[in-house]
Amino acid sequence: MVSFSGCRGKGNGGVGFAPKLFRMANVIYALGKIGCLKLTARQAISSLDLQQRYILAISSVGIGGLFFYLALRKKSKRIPVGDGWWRVGEKPLTEDRTIRPFVVETSKEIVEDLYQRIDHTRYTDSLHDSRFHYGFNSNYLQRVVSYWRHEFNWEKQVKVLNKYPHFKTNIEGIDVHFVHVKPVQRVGQKVVPLVMVHGWPGSFFEFYKIMPMLTDTKSDVVFEVICPSIPGYGFSEAPHVQGFNSMDAARIFHKLMERLEFSEYYVQGGDWGALITSNMAQMKPECVKGLHLSMIFARAGSIQIIVSLLVGRYLPFLVGFTREDVRRIFPYMQKNVYELLKESGYMHIQATKPDTAGRALNDSPVGLAAYILEKFSTWTDFENRDLEDGGLER
Repeated sequence: MVSFSGCRGKGNGGVGFAPKLFRMANVIYALGKIGCLKLTARQAISSLDLQQRYILAISSVGIGGLFFYLALRKKSKRIPVGDGWWRVGEKPLTEDRTIRPFVVETSKEIVEDLYQRIDHTRYTDSLHDSRFHYGFNSNYLQRVVSYWRHEFNWEKQVKVLNKYPHFKTNIEGIDVHFVHVKPVQRVGQKVVPLVMVHGWPGSFFEFYKIMPMLTDTKSDVVFEVICPSIPGYGFSEAPHVQGFNSMDAARIFHKLMERLEFSEYYVQGGDWGALITSNMAQMKPECVKGLHLSMIFARAGSIQIIVSLLVGRYLPFLVGFTREDVRRIFPYMQKNVYELLKESGYMHIQATKPDTAGRALNDSPVGLAAYILEKFSTWTDFENRDLEDGGLER
């Protein structure tokens, strides 16, 4: 319980308006936190005196009016489609629109080269009892690498990757890879095209397990799924000139769907895919019939967010917070700002000096494995940092 008993004002027995509001918030917050009382918001309000109820009513109307005003003044922002060319040199007058089948392949030579690099890895000791607090633990990394070197079945994994049809097509000068799974359509079913876009450090493969639930179902709707690889990811060619961003990826994926002869479709995205699919919806809303995101972007300076953070801990029901929301969000600085700073070092170096990180990681498969697997550990659950295996064997 947060106490404001030290706040004093003038008039009305030495108690001012602000301290009354603070104490009122304290009462509601305390009642909400004492689980044995199980008081509802209505019961909490009924425990306030007349003046406190008046203050609460005025505050509610004010905050509600602010939200209503902001909702009315919002305008959807449409992004210009534009165009691009991501090869060095002039754009040709005609573009190759061929869609080519693609098969994932490896070779004995490639695998042997990997084994040689793994065998020459030099390990450094982690700090005593540091587990995953400073990144990927060196002791556990050696276990991962031993499995990779001696047990991992490359032939089996290549077959898994080729379970669904792969294709490539050249758009704006670069080869764009995508997986295209057509549904098993039953009588009376409606086929809906769905674009699913991955993020970092993901790939098209993260959608493989859900694919049967989307493309082979007995419901009224079945999906035709297209999973493109973001340019520079997986089997998609990387841009050769500077300036490529999420809006360029969005435009390229719209061109891909047009090339596949779809004029309307649904889109889903997570991480970078969430930003790209959001841009797709803003760029061509007439094509995007629905948008599903597994990562939500919000403007940090939004007045709604600021008000929610200021009021939400003490009057959660005013801003739509549940007790679980309060538990997860507050204390805000510790659970959001500090944790973000601890876990965002990778983002800064990748945004400012990607070539430096890329040169090192491209030359060391074990280094790349540690760099990416650490994200699967910590981003799954921050508490995994306390475990010797980073929670990767759960």
